[in-house]
Amino acid sequence: MFVVGSDEDDDDAVYLNLGRACLLLGRLDEAQRLGHCVVESFVSEPGLTPAALHMLGDIASHPDRFDAECGEARYRQPLALAEPRGMRPLVAHCHLGLAKLYRRTDKREQAQEHLTMAATMYREMGMTYWVEKAEAEMQELA
Repeated sequence: MFVVGSDEDDDDAVYLNLGRACLLLGRLDEAQRLGHCVVESFVSEPGLTPAALHMLGDIASHPDRFDAECGEARYRQPLALAEPRGMRPLVAHCHLGLAKLYRRTDKREQAQEHLTMAATMYREMGMTYWVEKAEAEMQELA
């Protein structure tokens, strides 16, 4: 039998999923704490770090906690980790996150660039739900 990861990897996936749930419920402090737990547990081995950093970008970009500088850094970190590992869905999500952030800070050209990248990647991967999200964001930008 082939086993991917360890029990600790499974725990971190649970923390990441709980963090995402907390984010959706608006429990930002808990989401942030769980995201940091995942990042800190994989200092020497990346594991789920890119996804956790992306979630931290979503937290920094949340309307109740908006911090453009932190959000940008938190999206660029997982982008740099995910691209060389071929984590295309996460790369596309990072581009979408950056696009939303740039739209909110009136950096229209940068927002358009990242939206185009995200939408193209989502189409190539057949991720129709996310294509629709990116297209809706494009309409907001127009």
